[in-house]
Amino acid sequence: MVRQTTVAEGANGKRTAPRSRPARTGNDQVHSLVRALALLNRISEATDGATLTELAQQVGLPPSTAHRLLTTLEQERYVRFDHDGRLWSVGVQAFVIGCTFTRTRSLVGISRPLMRRLMEESEETVNLAIEDQGEMVYLAQVECRQMMRAFARPGTRVPLHCSGVGKAVLSVSSSRTLARFLQHRGMARLTAKTITSPAQLRADLEHARTVGYAVDDEEHAVGLRCIAAPIFDETGDVVAAVSLSGPMARINDERLSQLGALVLQTARTISTEMGAPPNLD
Repeated sequence: MVRQTTVAEGANGKRTAPRSRPARTGNDQVHSLVRALALLNRISEATDGATLTELAQQVGLPPSTAHRLLTTLEQERYVRFDHDGRLWSVGVQAFVIGCTFTRTRSLVGISRPLMRRLMEESEETVNLAIEDQGEMVYLAQVECRQMMRAFARPGTRVPLHCSGVGKAVLSVSSSRTLARFLQHRGMARLTAKTITSPAQLRADLEHARTVGYAVDDEEHAVGLRCIAAPIFDETGDVVAAVSLSGPMARINDERLSQLGALVLQTARTISTEMGAPPNLD
């Protein structure tokens, strides 16, 4: 069998072997994908859109390469180009993908592995709660292995003003939300340490906002302490709180800041998984 080879005619009339385009490797495709995603991320951060020059500089690409990638993204409707303003912005397909994420994500499903890790690191019981009608409702709990441990059955409700999870949510809520809560719910005293002064509660919430976590210091139940931090969604709104709780004998003053840092880190990781903006405080 004779194999035929196709040749091309050069500018000088001589026949030459055709030039073959080098095969594109998997690494090249991965690099292109990473660069395209970097461009999409930069566009998402530009409220009013961004020019080709700005995007190329931000991701460290030649303008020609950036333009090629942006054109591909535009064809798939992940970005769009405004010819009048010469600006690139997020396209409708990116919005569609984002909406799919918000429909299919599960707060409990995302949180539970991180709650278990927090339980292992702290050796205390970990809780997840959301606000509902002026109270906190526990959604899930990962119990520790200690003989003495806190227990809150999913569905249990606790007040906002004297629970760690409640104060964590209030600490990042607006002044109007806090005022509305105080007006409709009040501040019932449950223990000798329960805060019943609005001014004292505001000061406590301000401290929680500063350090990133709130503390229930025997305010809801005698002998128990709870440390909680807020969880945010993709809009930056607070949607839940994660906490660890245990007896005063173990959650003492010496461990308070260490455990608070663990809870805060867990809350931030859950927030990131929920789509919250990075470095959201």
